[in-house]
Amino acid sequence: MPSLHDCVLHQVGRYFADLGSEAPQNLHQKVMEEVERALLEKVLQQHAGQRGIAAQCLGINRNTLSKKIQYYGLEI
Repeated sequence: MPSLHDCVLHQVGRYFADLGSEAPQNLHQKVMEEVERALLEKVLQQHAGQRGIAAQCLGINRNTLSKKIQYYGLEI
């Protein structure tokens, strides 16, 4: 089973391959936001939208989770 690190390396490599000669802009911010959004979606899905349990799983405060849900426009 590949590690999370290996999966990220693979996907970032694919992203660069898809870009070809085009240079990415604000890559760090884009990756951080995309990863965070996907992580929140999956954890909320895994815990049937129960924010308290999802926040505990993520190691963040429930209010912080609620703000992030609103920021990313996630529908639970």
